[in-house]
Amino acid sequence: MPKLPKINVQRFPIGYLALWAVALVAGIGLFQFARDITTCWRLTSLPGLPPASCTGKPVQVFETPVIGKNDERPSSTSTPEFFESEDIEYPTWDGGSRLNILFVGFRGGDPINGDCPFCTDTLILLTVDPVTKTAGMLSIPRDMWVNIPGFGYSRINTAWTLGRGSKLPGGGPALTMKTVSHFIGVPVDYYVQVDFDTFVDVINLLGGVDVYNEETIVLDPMAHGKDFPKTKITCCGMRHLDGRTALAYSRCRHIEQGCQDGDIGRARRQQKVIFGIREKIFSPQNFPKLLSQSSQLYNIFSEGIHTNLSLQDAIKLAVLAKDISPENIKNAVIDNSMLAFDNVILGGLNASIMKPLPDKIRVLRDQVFSAGGPASPIAKGDTASLMQADEARVRVLNGTSTDQLSAQTQTYLQHQGVRVTEIGKTKLASRTVIVLYSPKLYTLRFLRETFGVTSSAQLLIKPDPSETVDIEVRLGKDWIDKLPADP
Repeated sequence: MPKLPKINVQRFPIGYLALWAVALVAGIGLFQFARDITTCWRLTSLPGLPPASCTGKPVQVFETPVIGKNDERPSSTSTPEFFESEDIEYPTWDGGSRLNILFVGFRGGDPINGDCPFCTDTLILLTVDPVTKTAGMLSIPRDMWVNIPGFGYSRINTAWTLGRGSKLPGGGPALTMKTVSHFIGVPVDYYVQVDFDTFVDVINLLGGVDVYNEETIVLDPMAHGKDFPKTKITCCGMRHLDGRTALAYSRCRHIEQGCQDGDIGRARRQQKVIFGIREKIFSPQNFPKLLSQSSQLYNIFSEGIHTNLSLQDAIKLAVLAKDISPENIKNAVIDNSMLAFDNVILGGLNASIMKPLPDKIRVLRDQVFSAGGPASPIAKGDTASLMQADEARVRVLNGTSTDQLSAQTQTYLQHQGVRVTEIGKTKLASRTVIVLYSPKLYTLRFLRETFGVTSSAQLLIKPDPSETVDIEVRLGKDWIDKLPADP
């Protein structure tokens, strides 16, 4: 089982949504331009792709969020004994099913002083649907009172500490993902955790971000361990933020600074920063700059990200990203209308908590995680029907010395409902290779099953909008005996 490197406690600040979302959003944009450096992938602890057998166990999903009673207490509230690494499972994604990714941020601090460095002050669940080309993100307040599997009821932000300190399989990430899945009622496939220095550096490399600010607030920026003069952000209109100011803007939640609505308001500001990051990355004028800085950005990501997202799945997400417009991204926050405030005793001290109102949260969940009905992690329909709905254009090239193999394969695939629009020849090859030019992921899955393409070396991801087809199949010798005699 792969091991993650030791997490440096001092490098993690109070958690902020934009900090972790930049990893996925920036990574998606950069992978389209820096494919030459992906062979040395280091965002996970493995030097390259995890083996195909490295699949994760399914996460149990509960339909209704669980609410604790006033007299229920968590079974563990002590400071955990931190250990050097956690066993993380690397699941695989079929490329067509809905994908949910949890972004986390830590409170930070020194446990000797009573701080909780691995309490997740920010939790956001991102969902991506390859079929409808839509996405959504849901912010979860840190003080939400939930059932943490195996530990009883506590604030949701203690799940990482409990999983890590108890040395459970998968440690803090696994227990946090399971807790969020239990609470929201959808599976959680991956997690992403990024430190604040990475956030500041990437924002600065992007030239800052622009957000629409609706408050007059005074920020206390900090970056790389240095304090900066207070910055006043006036109301109301678009405001340009550099890296350290964007971080301070994302973390602000105190009324004396002018930041309204506490953690709820902070979550909304974080989502504004996320959209600002996305706009900067995907703007046409910024692409050449990102290309020239790809190596620098990659090095920053490698040092500042921990995730169980494999290179193969990251590339699949990259293929999807350019087809998801801002209008098709739903963003929501579990706000005060969906919870009730209460007090409990945690660690011998009085603590304020938020008790969720299940029916209201369920409605919000369905708005974010489904296009029209209950959330489902897997698209409906059989593989062939989903493939046909893709309407992908397919090119078949003969990489063997067998005459007419491409034409025979074209006939066979067309009988299966595949739109083969081009055929031709390519260099001789022993194994069949599939090249993906645009995000037709259900067709990709169908073709991989048809041709028996199981190795990552037989799948090439080459996003190219100028191509006349969406997918190219380069036939190898291994296909000669597999081609059915009759369509």
